[in-house]
Amino acid sequence: MTTERRCPPALRAGDTVALVACSGPADPDAVRTGVAVLESWGLRVRVGGTVRDDRPHPRLDYLAAEDADRARDFTEAWLDPHVRAVLAARGGYGSHRMLDLVDWAALRHAEPTLFAGSSDATAVHEAVATHLGVPTVLAAMPATAYFDPVAAEHLRTTLFAPCARRTLPSPAAEPLRAGLARGRIVGGNLSVLAAGVGTRESRPAHGGIAVLEDVGEEPYRIDRLLTHLLRTGWFDDVAGLALGSWSDCGSDPGAVRAVLCDRLGPLGVPTAWRLDVGHHPGALAVPLGLPAELDAATGTLTVAPGQ
Repeated sequence: MTTERRCPPALRAGDTVALVACSGPADPDAVRTGVAVLESWGLRVRVGGTVRDDRPHPRLDYLAAEDADRARDFTEAWLDPHVRAVLAARGGYGSHRMLDLVDWAALRHAEPTLFAGSSDATAVHEAVATHLGVPTVLAAMPATAYFDPVAAEHLRTTLFAPCARRTLPSPAAEPLRAGLARGRIVGGNLSVLAAGVGTRESRPAHGGIAVLEDVGEEPYRIDRLLTHLLRTGWFDDVAGLALGSWSDCGSDPGAVRAVLCDRLGPLGVPTAWRLDVGHHPGALAVPLGLPAELDAATGTLTVAPGQ
């Protein structure tokens, strides 16, 4: 297993980024809108064939294309010396299916490249960290409804200075257990992380600040996912918990809070919830794999690469 060690270079105006489909099919109008935003930053955008739906999956309409085609688009984008960042167009389902088809050995010999995405792309974050040791960016994706102007600006700022020290505040955040925690940022989408346990890309939160979020999961299912991660030891020695948005997770936000307190409270570590991370308007762009400090009392993450 590789640990994070190589920070990708910052983007500059004129650079090329690749938009790829790791999971489900993207709406063409959403793709055009997202591409226009990226181009407004002075970037050149290369849209992968699986995003354009040139090679749709012949049987499973929840996949953008065959697993081998999605893996090939991702691999070719990463290996292209002109591409400085690879961005997941959207989530859905399917990232886990393509990971064994990516040529990780070839990617290890390439220059470090920025990768950004969220939701189902959590599986790709885990794989890039494990196989390549490269920090990645958990952020809203260009071909989704969550790519609003605030979330887009968070992504732009991070892509143009991926390993800079910065403070990520969440004004609506609340402490579940006050305190300061320091460690590398790990995590992503709860259900995708739980689905990856037992695979070679699964990375426990040991010593890290775990950022967790989800969407459309009932409280009892969140309970089941957290319980699974607890029983596997995923949370052993975690330093802190930064709990993001839980959009459409039941009709009562208090029920989600109760589950989080019940399952995670016994860990006894600084914990904040309702951070602006995940399926949420104005979502923050969070660099995974970099050292950070969590102030649970204020719900603030400070990315501190020099620590």
